[in-house]
Amino acid sequence: MAKRTKHVKPEHREILTAEVLASKRISPNFVRVTVGGQGLAGFTAMGFDQWFRLFMPGRDGNLKLPTSASNLGWFAQYLMMGKEHRPLTRNYTVRDYRAAGFGEFGSTAEIDIDFVSHGDDSPASAWANNATPGNRVGLLDEGIMYQAPDHCDWHLLAGDESALPGIAGVLRSLPRESAGAAFIEIPHAEDAQELGEPAGVRVNWLVREDPHAEVGTLVAAAVAGADIPDTGVYAFVAGEQKLAAGVRRHLAQEREIPKTDITFTGYWRVGKSQG
Repeated sequence: MAKRTKHVKPEHREILTAEVLASKRISPNFVRVTVGGQGLAGFTAMGFDQWFRLFMPGRDGNLKLPTSASNLGWFAQYLMMGKEHRPLTRNYTVRDYRAAGFGEFGSTAEIDIDFVSHGDDSPASAWANNATPGNRVGLLDEGIMYQAPDHCDWHLLAGDESALPGIAGVLRSLPRESAGAAFIEIPHAEDAQELGEPAGVRVNWLVREDPHAEVGTLVAAAVAGADIPDTGVYAFVAGEQKLAAGVRRHLAQEREIPKTDITFTGYWRVGKSQG
């Protein structure tokens, strides 16, 4: 069996430019920023949990972008920039993509980006909260991680609010005959969204009612108690680092799901800002 790579990269990578078309708060803890413009003509939608590096203006308020799109090249150029001029750089998932001609705000392609809002306490959250039409950003597509093997026919998705956009993308991209379950921990009941999941995939919203509760506890408990098939399971676990590692450990050790059939990624960790 050929070994799967961790990522499916886009065939062509370049740092694209876009501009904010709209920004709105869609729930108590999420802000949706829509970007578009002619610069997105080079973006190829891959579906699932497609993610990208988002470059926002630096401390001086200007957007200075690397010219190299290679993994080492862009970061080397970034480090060479003065701290005042470096763009604010974070990783995000495509919440939704609309091709040119099918947009809500114009004739160009559009990408919706959902930010977990922390007020203005973190730089990226502050940018999203204050984004206005015309603000410029850069994007570097990094492809997808979700790769269900052919021998798996039951999909398990688990994560906290930071994983919600990625899980939403997967559910929207899955074949309509797919079966499985999704467990999503959110800080407020009104943060639940319509995800367009296949009829055979049950979405379980886990509301973290105690604001001081440890992130991921509800997801870990729900997965541990879930009715999961003995075979044919592919799992995608994302969010806080401890959550992702802990759920993966349970699935591999207690459920005996092959590690090669589990994709997990820690987007952030407790004690370090998400934004």
